Amino acid sequence: MKKLISLIVIIALLAVPARAMEEFDENEWSAVEALTAVEDIPLKVPSAILMEKETGEILYELNSRERLAPASVTKVMTMLLIVEAIESGKLNLDDIVTATAEATEKGGSQIYLKEGEQMTVDVLLKCIAVASANDAAAALAEHIAGSEAAFVKMMNERAAQLGMKDTVFSNCTGLPTEGEHLTTAYDVAIMSRELIRHELVKNYTKIWMDSIRGGEFGISNTNKLVRFYQGATGLKTGFTHEAGYCVAATAERDGVEFIAVVMHGESSDARFESAKILLNHAFANYTLVSALPDEVLPPVAVALGEQGFVQPVPAQSPKMLMDKSEAAGVTKTVELLGEVQAPVAQGQELGRLVLSAADGAELSSVPLVADCAVEKLSWWHIFAKYLGIITMS
Repeated sequence: MKKLISLIVIIALLAVPARAMEEFDENEWSAVEALTAVEDIPLKVPSAILMEKETGEILYELNSRERLAPASVTKVMTMLLIVEAIESGKLNLDDIVTATAEATEKGGSQIYLKEGEQMTVDVLLKCIAVASANDAAAALAEHIAGSEAAFVKMMNERAAQLGMKDTVFSNCTGLPTEGEHLTTAYDVAIMSRELIRHELVKNYTKIWMDSIRGGEFGISNTNKLVRFYQGATGLKTGFTHEAGYCVAATAERDGVEFIAVVMHGESSDARFESAKILLNHAFANYTLVSALPDEVLPPVAVALGEQGFVQPVPAQSPKMLMDKSEAAGVTKTVELLGEVQAPVAQGQELGRLVLSAADGAELSSVPLVADCAVEKLSWWHIFAKYLGIITMS
């Protein structure tokens, strides 16, 4: 019966050309690319946000701080903790996980784990990312933390570390619960940005269809953008009657990756169309420009320091998000102090890199700061140095 259900689902996904699973036609693309102001973006959802990954810059917001139920978008945090455990060495992809009775009873989207059934971390993570399997999420949560409750505590602690001030998790799946389980589009974008910093997760979130149990059970991605949107990298969908249709959608083109979060859409079509509109607006209008100088920065002299020079470096991300219309003619000018007095603190500003438009107008500037601290010479060292200079002369 499970094999039959799996086969029917896959055939249905391939055969039904739902609007949410189609690319925009040429007219739709032209209309979206013509949108140059955020107020022109026509979304029919109650809450959304658009963010660029590298800089974290927000390009569009619609009630993005409203606290709402996230459904399975919750699993963005679940996957983040799993991936972090793998990359820290606490968990291995080939580790064997044994399903408990509690994990098998989750319901909702699932791979129908049986109590005592064993699967690798690799397979279970794939099932979470692709099929949004609640039983797989619970099994991994218990394996990592000992219990789902302990894992949820880790989720809330990680959310606090990331500055997700309006988020409270009460489970690792997003299933309806009696406890408070709320977040915001803004907080979802924050944790999504953190997750896609880990390229490992994209090995799973970009999968369209696959199978487990030796090919006996097929799984297909709940995020239809993965197949039907150019450059899609993930990330996670969600649906419950309380939460409506949600999605954290990520896509990358030409080295720029954007995050579009849509909350509480009235239909699956609404969430995917809204995400595509946001992503298309981003790709049509923005690009990343290197915030590094075109030449190697010269060191800055340090007067009376334990070392004679300190190296200036950019204080922020080496890339800057800019409007495409401005990026083409950008020029860079380095402004540096000739000398600084010791002591010098690490991160102390030594100058700035100015980015200007073709007409000379300043677009932005990046602080250039000391890459390390330089202590001041003691009076004894100053005196000894002075004596040395006298002797040498």
